[in-house]
Amino acid sequence: MQEELTTDQQIRRKTIKAFVAFGVASLVPLGIWKWINASAYQNNILAPLRKTLEFNEKLTAKLLSNSHLAPTFSRSEVDKKVRFNGAVGLQEKLAEKYKIKIESGEEKFEISPADLKALPKQEIVFEFKCIEGWSQIQHWGGVRLVDFMNHYKIGQKDADNLFQYVGMETPDGKYTVGIDMPSAVHPQTILAYEMNGKPLLKKHGSPLRLIIPVKYGYKNLKRIGVIKFSDERPKDYWASYGYDYFAGL
Repeated sequence: MQEELTTDQQIRRKTIKAFVAFGVASLVPLGIWKWINASAYQNNILAPLRKTLEFNEKLTAKLLSNSHLAPTFSRSEVDKKVRFNGAVGLQEKLAEKYKIKIESGEEKFEISPADLKALPKQEIVFEFKCIEGWSQIQHWGGVRLVDFMNHYKIGQKDADNLFQYVGMETPDGKYTVGIDMPSAVHPQTILAYEMNGKPLLKKHGSPLRLIIPVKYGYKNLKRIGVIKFSDERPKDYWASYGYDYFAGL
């Protein structure tokens, strides 16, 4: 006949079982971590992590629409001291007669800041979000990218279809971003030439920068020198270092 255990013995046995179960369970994430680290790199990041980012990109892309708007705020809530982050592409002296190069399929031409300012102005006050973990309510003014495209009749590869991407570069080519077309034509995406009602400062992208509230800050390229429309995924500075290409919010 099986001997009945005392209360202390039962507690001790259950404790031992719990520790054994915990030890076995802890081997699972350790094994997964070793498997991840043993994987090959894909675009400067371990392949399983890259696959996870790509899955997130597809998921957030499906959620994006013109009705998916970043929250806006009143001007009284704007932080007057706009944070500065990153100077890649801003080091070289700007050409005296600064112009933006446009490439849309076979069409190529240049426009000046004055040409842009002749188009309808759009202002937005939203919470700019940096992937480093900070955010700030900011006020920007400029031209909606979709209005700019419609005015110059660019971005279309044929009568019924837009190109898949918009690529932008600083004049020196050192900072690049690639934007999916749905995000580019989003009603809150603007080519900004003003900050807090005043012309942009050099460190914030003077004379023209991208403001795209539905994406993290590293997609908001400062000092636009080139805008290209194509079906080929454009180069992207931070994506080349392993960051999320879509970067949606």
